[in-house]
Amino acid sequence: MDMRPNSDEARDIAYHFHAYTNARAHEQNGPMIMDRGEGVHVFDSQGNRYIEGMSGLWSVAVGFNEKRLIDAATAQMQKLPYYHNFAHRSHGPAIDLAEKLIEMAPVPMSKVFFTNSGSEANDTILKMLWYRSNALGLPDKKKVISRIRGYHGVTIASASMTGLPYNHKSFDLPIEGVLHTTCPHYWREGHDGESEEEFATRCAEDLDAMIRSEGPETIAAFIAEPVMGAGGVVVPPATYWEKIQAVLGKYDILLIADEVICGFGRTGKMFGSETFDIKPDIMTMSKQITSSYFPFSAFMMTEEVYGPIADESQRIGVLGHGYTGGAHPVGAAVALENLKIIEEKELVANAAERGAELQAGLRKLAAHPLVGEARGVGLIAALEIIAPEGRADEFAPGKLGAAMNAHFLKNGLISRNMMDAMAFCPPLIVTEAQVRDILTAVERSLEGFSADMAA
Repeated sequence: MDMRPNSDEARDIAYHFHAYTNARAHEQNGPMIMDRGEGVHVFDSQGNRYIEGMSGLWSVAVGFNEKRLIDAATAQMQKLPYYHNFAHRSHGPAIDLAEKLIEMAPVPMSKVFFTNSGSEANDTILKMLWYRSNALGLPDKKKVISRIRGYHGVTIASASMTGLPYNHKSFDLPIEGVLHTTCPHYWREGHDGESEEEFATRCAEDLDAMIRSEGPETIAAFIAEPVMGAGGVVVPPATYWEKIQAVLGKYDILLIADEVICGFGRTGKMFGSETFDIKPDIMTMSKQITSSYFPFSAFMMTEEVYGPIADESQRIGVLGHGYTGGAHPVGAAVALENLKIIEEKELVANAAERGAELQAGLRKLAAHPLVGEARGVGLIAALEIIAPEGRADEFAPGKLGAAMNAHFLKNGLISRNMMDAMAFCPPLIVTEAQVRDILTAVERSLEGFSADMAA
């Protein structure tokens, strides 16, 4: 007799080990199963419709049923479904995409290296930094400084650069040589009476002190998101990036801009580096590069970074690194078409315009007694949920955010709580009316949560 479970929910519990999930809780509660997507909306297996206020995982720029991307993938599958870029091999989509990305770069870049995820890209960058330092005869110049609450992935190296406790606990991370400096969240980390610019100065001074303590000759690079994503949508304070870059320049330390979330329009410009006048030596890209229709990522580097790596590969005889799926022709073809859509439909401008509406609406809601702060830029934002006055001790970190998430779902909105910060990152195609729908759902959710708290 066949004893296998017969519902999708039961089969998921029986066989599927989930990411970013409490495994035992999942065994009890089961999954929410998504069935299809349409524009900014997704539909679950029960037919309920939701605005996907997180673009999946910060990533579906062009919506959930863009036929041009499906056609691009299909055409490439029919022509050349797979090839690699090992040992002097290449193919048209990889060549075209590398050229396109170099053209789009906010500062002059030299080369593109293709990988399969943001985690993999940042992991590879760390290896390349070590390789480069050895090539330069600087074997001690290997450390990387990240930030508390920064997010750079989940492989061993990239999770070490990530600055969040749940990415370290029980994984024996971070690895040696990865350091974390001050999180630039003025609302949470600023001192009483300290202005935003004074806080930015303190962040830069903290970085400078860490570099001097460790020894500038041991620090290879500083990695940071232009706007922190998974750490709670943290927008840097005024003058922050100007001051941070001055410190890095003083000590000849490379700057890695992790554009995995910010890149390709999210902040209202093509790259977050443009929004904040960042001049990176290396840029990491993923997510919106293909609208996540295909797993794909890349990083760009300047000639200053590339040159010693190339020289070392010649000295050794080969660059001993690469991925089977790196520069995948289907992924590259999808990325090229996705970037065409972003440009042709002026989605970066749409992100700026709709983003201004979203930010203004959320700032109005910041007056609500359950909201501590509204923050964001472009089409990335967060509301920090706080306990009613005098009741903070009743709620463990994350409990308020989880409860608010449940109210959002009741009101047809998908968000993601980073502890008690509710994130918003809708597809770049979102309309003015859909922004109003998001804000209405948030307002109703706050009202419903308030009623629950008063009961």
